[in-house]
Amino acid sequence: MEEVFSILVRIFVPIFAVGSMLTVGFRYSVQEIVKPLRDIPGVITAVVANFVLVPLLAVAILWLIRIETPLAIGLMVVSVAAGAPMLIRLTQMAREPVSFAASIMVLLLVVTMIYMPIVIPRLASGDPISAMAIARPLLLTMLLPLCLAFVVRALSPRTAETLLPWAGKITNVALYIMVAATVLGNLDAVLGVFGKGAILSALLLIAGAFAIGYLVGTFDKREKIVLGFGTAQRNFGAATVVAVQSFTDPNVLVMTVVCSTVAMLLLPFARLLGKRKARAAPTGEVDSASAKETQTAH
Repeated sequence: MEEVFSILVRIFVPIFAVGSMLTVGFRYSVQEIVKPLRDIPGVITAVVANFVLVPLLAVAILWLIRIETPLAIGLMVVSVAAGAPMLIRLTQMAREPVSFAASIMVLLLVVTMIYMPIVIPRLASGDPISAMAIARPLLLTMLLPLCLAFVVRALSPRTAETLLPWAGKITNVALYIMVAATVLGNLDAVLGVFGKGAILSALLLIAGAFAIGYLVGTFDKREKIVLGFGTAQRNFGAATVVAVQSFTDPNVLVMTVVCSTVAMLLLPFARLLGKRKARAAPTGEVDSASAKETQTAH
């Protein structure tokens, strides 16, 4: 049964990633995605939070909680991987600006493809991993679909508008299957490290990363929440590629799985924030962009 769940994860993770990118590209123009990146202090903040402060947080956690070396390496691998498509869904659920989330995600994705091949060889004990091994799945499942959707939107806005709700529905179905398969398929791995400090370390990393993104941001409150999710939701696809191809000890992969499973807690947290925002909004005063994004997501 675990093998079935594993197959489902391998199938629906890329479907979710591709669907998320198509949804962004069909909805927004290149100019709308690039515009927030003109805020140089904000860009620097996002990069420093994800690629300096989060790895430092991981080091601090490992200093406080002594876990086995392969598990510690897995935590470090997760800490240097950012730019996950799940950020789009989390932002939708929290009723925050998806265009800003897409800008941050693309920025972090590009930096991850440059950053990980530099950092990982310092941790790796197996065969060195090439930059292309990390970049290939990210290019195929994220950047390429995003660029394709941008082209479709530029050439035929009506076609993009027609395809947008279908992309949203496919993404939602893939998300539900992906979450269920990840949790059910990895229960044994998670339970296998229970009591070894791995789960607590993962919880501290995800929660601490959200706090870092939220607190160090130079943006307004809504954008701080997006940056919080962007920092907490690590790129587990890239981390898994590295764990499998660059390390011989299977516990490195186990730790990435544990962190990925723990990160699923961000989904109900995002939904809670969205419900609180909906209750707090005055009657008749609704952010039209957020409303449109939420409607498309469902």
